[in-house]
Amino acid sequence: MTDTLEYRFLLAGELRTGTPYTVACPYDDQSVGTVHRAKPADLEQATQAAVRAFATTRALPAHKRASVLRKVSETITARAEAMARTIALEAGKPIKQARVEVSRSIGTFATAADEASRFHDEVLHLDALPGGENRPAIVRRFPIGPIAAISPFNFPLNLVSHKLAPAIAAGCPVVLKPATQTPISALTLGSIILEAGWPAEALSVLPINSRDATPLVEDERFKLLTFTGSPSVGWAMKGRAGRKRVTLELGGNAGVIIHSDADLAFAAERCVVGGFSYAGQSCISVQRIFVQEDVYDAFMDAFVPKVRALKVGHPLDEATDLGSVISKDEGERVGAWLAEARAAGAECLVGGAVRDGVVQPTVVVKAGPELRVNNHEIFAPVVTVQTYKRFEDGLAAVNNSDFGLQAGVFTNDVKRIFQAYDSLEVGGLMVNEVPTWRLDPMPYGGVKQSGFGREGLRYAIEEMTEPKLLVMNLQ
Repeated sequence: MTDTLEYRFLLAGELRTGTPYTVACPYDDQSVGTVHRAKPADLEQATQAAVRAFATTRALPAHKRASVLRKVSETITARAEAMARTIALEAGKPIKQARVEVSRSIGTFATAADEASRFHDEVLHLDALPGGENRPAIVRRFPIGPIAAISPFNFPLNLVSHKLAPAIAAGCPVVLKPATQTPISALTLGSIILEAGWPAEALSVLPINSRDATPLVEDERFKLLTFTGSPSVGWAMKGRAGRKRVTLELGGNAGVIIHSDADLAFAAERCVVGGFSYAGQSCISVQRIFVQEDVYDAFMDAFVPKVRALKVGHPLDEATDLGSVISKDEGERVGAWLAEARAAGAECLVGGAVRDGVVQPTVVVKAGPELRVNNHEIFAPVVTVQTYKRFEDGLAAVNNSDFGLQAGVFTNDVKRIFQAYDSLEVGGLMVNEVPTWRLDPMPYGGVKQSGFGREGLRYAIEEMTEPKLLVMNLQ
């Protein structure tokens, strides 16, 4: 990051210039900075550098990798407010939520440092079977090689951290393509990582057109592709990735069950947070709420006024709860989906208006499961509310989806909790909490169209390493 709001891309430790383009705040289109876009030749140089760097990174002892990660965490802490402001402007994220993202990124690198330090050998007792006497064995995990990483716009610092921190912990070089809309946080983080002592050739951060980034997916010199983004793009990449490993963190239309024994006021409060934070632009944002019919009116009496009280405004305003979606085109898409729902008989109890990319906080009722506001990922501050009779009906309604990332269940009945845990087709279940809740050490990922593999520091490190067996015959 320079003093003049001009951001060169990072290629193997060097800041380079390319084709400049403007990154603008999605709320008001004001310029955040000029970013230099990389070209295919730059990606090839970055790939060659990553291949060379692997000889160095794979040999780094755990304490050196952990030291780099701790220094990164400490530097982000020292620059926290400036980095939060960058997130707020380039992503249009309210500043109070941007600060939370920075705090999470600090913890992501600190946790990765801990994981790098405690990734120990596994001892196998082969003498449990005849013929295994005096043959001690160990299993050690080794880094697999250069990583290709592609990150999304919605968490431009912490989801980049979830690509880079485990790679450093594992000892793998990385070439990162950040989202076109939000590359500045990633470029800033890349410089911080190099300042912390990570080998220069082992990290490149390249804002590059998707069509020019094809080698990140198809080049066999990369041993793993880690992608966070839309399901259609992610699954298409998996089909082109060849023999490399692939981890996909994709979309969702997260469902929440509010049963009759729940604390309705608390459930309503959490659903507002889960459905409308960052204008609903999270893969685990609350989208579908299923309320047991006996408590529907009571829940809505608690929920609807809280939605109406949300403040829409500029991301740097401390009072703002949500701003615009990431672009005017996305706003128009959301408006079309809402119009489709209304035409089919649905009603907007709150909101429903879309203007210049700002989607008013919206609560939709009487929307059938076949409508896109329910069966697609809306990625906007829109939630639907439906009723169910029996708990089993609520479970079936959540499962009536092509997605399965995380779900939430509000109930105090232990039997129902484990019934939900056994039957819901998701990667994670939050009890008496919304599916939007996440701590960064958790195994995070989904089933069905929602993804493949898991993020979360230890789990991502496992994806980036290969177990190797050693057996010694001491007879």
